[in-house]
Amino acid sequence: MAALSLSPRALYVEVAELLRQRIYNRELAPGSWIDELRIAEELGISRTPLREALKDAGVEWKQVGVAYGGSQDGGNADALSNHLGLTGIPFVNVANGCATGGSALASVIAAIQSGMAEIGVAVGFDKHPRGAFNPRPKDWGLEDWYGETGLMLTTQFFALKTQRYMFEHGITDDALVRIAQRAFRNGALTPHAWRRRELSYEEIAESMPVNLPLRKYMFCNPAEGGAALVLCSAKHARKFTANPVIVKAAVMRTRHHGSFEVFNPGLAAQQSPAPTVMASRAAFELAGVGPGDIDVIQLQDTDSGSELIHIAENGFCEHGEQEHLLRSGATEINGRLPINTDGGCLANGEPVGASGLRQVIEICTQLRGQAGQRQVANTPRLGYTHVYGAPGVSAVTILQAG
Repeated sequence: MAALSLSPRALYVEVAELLRQRIYNRELAPGSWIDELRIAEELGISRTPLREALKDAGVEWKQVGVAYGGSQDGGNADALSNHLGLTGIPFVNVANGCATGGSALASVIAAIQSGMAEIGVAVGFDKHPRGAFNPRPKDWGLEDWYGETGLMLTTQFFALKTQRYMFEHGITDDALVRIAQRAFRNGALTPHAWRRRELSYEEIAESMPVNLPLRKYMFCNPAEGGAALVLCSAKHARKFTANPVIVKAAVMRTRHHGSFEVFNPGLAAQQSPAPTVMASRAAFELAGVGPGDIDVIQLQDTDSGSELIHIAENGFCEHGEQEHLLRSGATEINGRLPINTDGGCLANGEPVGASGLRQVIEICTQLRGQAGQRQVANTPRLGYTHVYGAPGVSAVTILQAG
């Protein structure tokens, strides 16, 4: 491979020239897909100049046939067309709370499966103000009294839900500390993580109470960031990359009457299964696999308590078994159920529109063996992502190495 020269020309011009040379040498077939991540890694450059190089080399946004995306505080996702090109494609804005990215992904997959487009994009981004999420009751179909009780402040709701769950299943605060400790340990290995400092057990356990049993380092922070995925039909995948990741299932479910979810103004006497349970079951059935087949896992962890509950709701253990699982090391990178290998929301923050897609990107990175120090051993074949959003929406994907 030719090296980049030290001439003063723009880097994207240098890269475009190298790509043209590969085409002339038939190393890249005319019309074939250029793997942006792989080439960026090979050339030792960031993706920004590579995007400019691809533009200069004639790879155009108009190849994309459909897009879904969302952002809570960053503006309409379809405004990206103003920068990428006004090609007239269907670009649908998605708003499903923290499940926005997962919902956008499921929608793109459905569009491709229907024959609407061969190539689609799922995108999400956000930039939130400082402080906890504290939306207005009326925006969620609730009366003012619900906000006046403090339950619109998500830290309070999830603390109460976690406290009830731990009481019912005999789980101690130790489990919450271990979830946060693992998140920051993995985040320290993740270049794009927001929190990249490993914290001790004591630092977490003795940190400032926010809403007990949850403490300062058991919550994610509203943050900023973006993520995007390009998808195509499986039968065409190898035209674009030699290392595809196949979506075996992408399922979204909302709440039933009786499930206890965020922004729910009441607790039913007879509870129904959570939307996470329903989405997980449907995804496993669609993919033809079970929890024991999964090699690497991403679970929604806007706080330690949420991950605690989601481990069981997604079928990876029985309710009440989480504490033993965590103490045994099973959820560590080198364990049998590696969870949130990039540090999850606790280490990466929570840009609402992007988080669900970040999860999928981490699983793709793991399945391709490109995760560096946080790489799961033994060549993982199946990955799993789960995202949960207000007011009770869950999206699950199961991914397979191609």
